[in-house]
Amino acid sequence: MRIADVLRSKGSAVATITETTTVIGLLAELATHNIGAMVVVGADGMVGMVSERDVVRELHVRGADLLRLPVAQIMTAVVVTCTPDDPVDDLSALMTNNRVRHVPVLDNGRLVGIVSIGDVVKTRMEQLQSDQEHLQAYITGG
Repeated sequence: MRIADVLRSKGSAVATITETTTVIGLLAELATHNIGAMVVVGADGMVGMVSERDVVRELHVRGADLLRLPVAQIMTAVVVTCTPDDPVDDLSALMTNNRVRHVPVLDNGRLVGIVSIGDVVKTRMEQLQSDQEHLQAYITGG
């Protein structure tokens, strides 16, 4: 199964935020969309990612003043990405090796979706269920 299959199933909508949005604005958007990370965009497209973890880590260091700072000061600028043609199993390994839970999907440099670790787990569980049903049908001759 490929990343494009996951996006077909879950949709390709991506919640984005600008570099100048404050951290408190970010938190409001995360809560509104019930998500854990957002893609940060600038004039030329994606410039980073920012997650709840980024906020928590920086809050520990900077205190409440962090809430007034722009997202650009806490975002991850070097972002792990994938393409729609990548296999889901490869993405699973990529997420594990890079310790990330959200991966933007780029097609020729254009943001076309985002895949979370939850999406990967759901896809794998559906594959296992399908495999089990096929094996059961084979065994019972159905």
